[in-house]
Amino acid sequence: MSKMKELQKLGQSIWLDYISRDLIQSGGLQDLVDRGLMGVTSNPAIFEKALSEGHAYDSQLTNLAEQKTEAIDAYEALAIRDIQQATDILRPVYDATDGVDGYVSLEVNPHLAYETNDTIAEAERLYAAVDRPNVMIKVPATEHGLVAIERLIGQGININVTLMFSMAHYDAVAMAYIKGLEALKANGGDLPKVASVASFFVSRVDAKLDPILDELGAKHLKGKIAIANSKQVYKRFEKLFSGERWEALANAGARVQRPLWASTSTKDPSYPDTLYVDNLIGPHTVNTLPPDTLDAFADHGTIERTVDADMAAADKAVAELTDYKINLLEVGEELQREGVEKFNKPFDALLQTITHQIKQVM
Repeated sequence: MSKMKELQKLGQSIWLDYISRDLIQSGGLQDLVDRGLMGVTSNPAIFEKALSEGHAYDSQLTNLAEQKTEAIDAYEALAIRDIQQATDILRPVYDATDGVDGYVSLEVNPHLAYETNDTIAEAERLYAAVDRPNVMIKVPATEHGLVAIERLIGQGININVTLMFSMAHYDAVAMAYIKGLEALKANGGDLPKVASVASFFVSRVDAKLDPILDELGAKHLKGKIAIANSKQVYKRFEKLFSGERWEALANAGARVQRPLWASTSTKDPSYPDTLYVDNLIGPHTVNTLPPDTLDAFADHGTIERTVDADMAAADKAVAELTDYKINLLEVGEELQREGVEKFNKPFDALLQTITHQIKQVM
């Protein structure tokens, strides 16, 4: 039995943080699904990488070039076809799990991160264009994005909330989901048909804090805060998705919004390459892994419930940050702002790549 299937027994689903037409057409994605892969996530950087490698997109690019398609529209046409093909491959997973898994995520234009109405309009358009029940639209957890998330959930659109780094982000996202479901219920919507994940970024927290901890003489906290931060979020998840308010929705068929651990490849080569996988395993969670991390976990990952193990140590590590005048909520805000920019840059590079490739095939 593959390790991905072993994790399913512990309640965790593994998704792949990568997509390309080569992977789809070669049968590589189907092979991963056969081994236990339960979903796929994508972002502009992933699409840019896929487009810059190989020739799988040449035929469609030629057609788009002949139609004099603008780069932004060409990107959407290319991405939507990939997402549709991937969702079709994962549809049996979606059906077998009754809509718990089998999703493929497509991100709204990251330049809309601070534009509520434009985010809503783009999410609605992309959701309709893909036209698959197992697509999730990725929306960032910015202040403006939170309003969009609540409204989109209220319309019954599956949402993958991205760019979360702090407990404050998590609380706001979970409440946006719950409020969206309450609106959907009030309007007679079909709650069991709606799914959402809360993508909480892990390794970037350590990458941000480790140099600071080094300078402050707190080396004993290096490599520990990201996991501790995530474990605290998991405990909050258990609290928020219980109790009278949640039960009213659950009784109407609502699904919990599962925490999805994102950014789980190690940035520091001195850390174990499965650090952010081994230590966040537990029920009702998803971990989305880039190919290299997925391979590493398949080779030597640990199969054990760890997401709520040794919570006292996690709480102590986070609390100790105050001794060094580090505010984790402020760090989260900074990381989110940086994250928006990190998504904008590859998106712009992606459009440049498409423009260049359209010229080449003309």
